[in-house]
Amino acid sequence: MKKLVFVFLLLSVFATISVATGQKPSSGADLLIQLEANFAADVAKDGHAAFITHFAEDGVEVVDGGGFDTKEAMRKQEPWPEGTSLAWTPLKADMAASGDLGYTYGNFVLTSKNKEGKLVASHGKYTSIWKRQPDGQWKVVLDMGNSSPDPKTGK
Repeated sequence: MKKLVFVFLLLSVFATISVATGQKPSSGADLLIQLEANFAADVAKDGHAAFITHFAEDGVEVVDGGGFDTKEAMRKQEPWPEGTSLAWTPLKADMAASGDLGYTYGNFVLTSKNKEGKLVASHGKYTSIWKRQPDGQWKVVLDMGNSSPDPKTGK
C-alpha cells in the first residue's frame, strides 16, 4: 500500500509540474531532438570537452575518412584550436518502441582555421545513435559524420 501511495504522489508531482510550467515531458522523437539541441548548445559553449561528455562510456565516433575513436581516445585528444566551432541541426529523429534507443540525423557545419589561419566552414551530414543508460541518462553510443557540399549552395 505504501508503494502505491508513493507512486500516486510521484505522479501527482509530475502532473503538477507539467501543468504549472505548461509543458509536458518530452518523449520519443521530441526527446531525441531536445537531447540533440542540448548537445549542440553545450558544444557551442564548451567545444571538445562538452562533445565528450555526451558520449556513453562505451560510445564511439566514426572518424570521417576512416577509423573509430572510443571515448577514451577522444579524452586524449587535444582541445579544439581557438576559433573552432561545430554546429548541427537534426532533420529527423526516431525512437525504438522499447523507448531506450533512438537516432537523429542532420547537417553540420565545422568552422576551423585553414593552413593560412583563415576561418573556413566545412559542411557535412551526421547520424547520432542515442541509448538510455542504466542511470536513466541518455548518451550517444555511436556518432558518425561525413563531409558534403554546403546543402544551400551545393559547393
